[in-house]
Amino acid sequence: MRHFFTFLVLGILTLLSSCRDDFEFESSTGGLEFSKQTVYLDTVFTNIGSSTYTLKVYNRSDKDIKIPTVQLSQGNNSKYRITVDGMMGEDNDGNGIGDGKIFKNVELLANDSLFIFIETTIDYSEFNGPNSQYLYTDKIEFSNISSAPQTVDLVTLVKDAVFIKPNRTLPANIKEKLILNGEASDIIGHELSTPEELNWTSSKPYVVYGYALVPNGKTLNIAQGTKVHFHADSGLIVDDTGTLNIDGNASTYNPDGTVAIDNEVVFESDRLEYDFSEVPGQWGTVLLFSGNNNTINHLTIKNAAVGIFIQRIKETTTPKLKITNSQIYNCSNNGILARTATIEGENLVINNCGNSSLSCSLGGNYSFKHCTIANYWSRPNQTCLTLDNDGAAINARFDNCIIYGSTNYSLALKKVSGFNFDYLFNHCMIKFFDFGQFQNDPLYPIANTANYPGCLIAKTSSTNKPVFKNPSKNQFIIGSTSDAVAKGDVLTIPVPKDILGKDRPTATPPDLGAYNSITF
Repeated sequence: MRHFFTFLVLGILTLLSSCRDDFEFESSTGGLEFSKQTVYLDTVFTNIGSSTYTLKVYNRSDKDIKIPTVQLSQGNNSKYRITVDGMMGEDNDGNGIGDGKIFKNVELLANDSLFIFIETTIDYSEFNGPNSQYLYTDKIEFSNISSAPQTVDLVTLVKDAVFIKPNRTLPANIKEKLILNGEASDIIGHELSTPEELNWTSSKPYVVYGYALVPNGKTLNIAQGTKVHFHADSGLIVDDTGTLNIDGNASTYNPDGTVAIDNEVVFESDRLEYDFSEVPGQWGTVLLFSGNNNTINHLTIKNAAVGIFIQRIKETTTPKLKITNSQIYNCSNNGILARTATIEGENLVINNCGNSSLSCSLGGNYSFKHCTIANYWSRPNQTCLTLDNDGAAINARFDNCIIYGSTNYSLALKKVSGFNFDYLFNHCMIKFFDFGQFQNDPLYPIANTANYPGCLIAKTSSTNKPVFKNPSKNQFIIGSTSDAVAKGDVLTIPVPKDILGKDRPTATPPDLGAYNSITF
């Protein structure tokens, strides 16, 4: 029986091998097709590896072919690396690992395709020039036996940058951890200490790994036009007696609407690819413990977990912030999360946050004028504004604001006994589609008019509409047909210009929200 089984296995193997046709490959004579003729590797920072990009190569013919050589035009000197269908290419430095530069006799079956994966890491210092960026190019060449090579262009913009990252203590290679309020923490980051580290300018972008700490007694000054890029799980912390001063300015524009001079300060992630330009939660937060007078003017925060998280680090400190002419978008949790804080906001726009765009919790003192507090997050469990006095008294006032989003209720108010709950919405547009749930609740505008003087309550989709230009693209300027036009209060202390620097009327009612209306 054992011999019979052995002969049976051998017979099956012989039968299978006799049915197989050997592949016969012909050398390529051209005619390859590509998914892209140019591969743009989005902007990279000096000495930081890029993401991986994909090129697909098609053999549309009915012949199995062998491409004599697939290589980068600059050969071993190229700053790019490629893999071809999982192969690493020729080993040119003798380390036993392919260098991702040159590939010989690449086989491609008839009517089939192969993948090429492309990466780069470039040291900006190798290039000479007066600018802080450099356009680096190369080609992938596909050689043929009877014609010139076919090529695909590779293009990358390389930027010089200032890197802020935790120090490492050798030989243990332990990363630097922060000291907060005089006590050791488990937060990995770097304490800013030198004049250069505490004065950020627009000459180069900044790339932050871990948390950059403004220590007690120090001030971080960020000048107009500065761009800051945070790595995953990174951000900025201002300690108990530290101070943050962001002094951006309004950008100027060409007649065609393009930016002529970019004066805005921008905080965003270090993923510069187009596909990541609007993805929430790519980095951590700006965490303010400071009781000093922190100021922010003309700042755009994008794609954080929490745009600004402001809370006390000890019971004797009330963190303080004045924020003006600023925008916060695409936060996976909150745009601003404030706990027992003091905030003054003017011409502030917040949108697209997974929880609430603005959360004023655990009490505190808050004043917002001409702000657009929106939330068009794609899921239905978010709101625009939350207020609560759960732990301390709250005093909150909103003047000439628009509070409007994609869900029925743009407000979530929570009053706890034992602490004062003082709030006022003066001449605001508020979305509140109530179907009977809140008709007798004294906190909300259906049953309460005393706390909502002059307000426009949008009770249905056809009444009191803001007419935003394009909320899905974070464009919250209002149209000339908006119900918010000329519905504001002429304030005792007005906000004389809108977020774009255009004059507001001071003797007649201004438009609600952060923007003056336009026709579109």
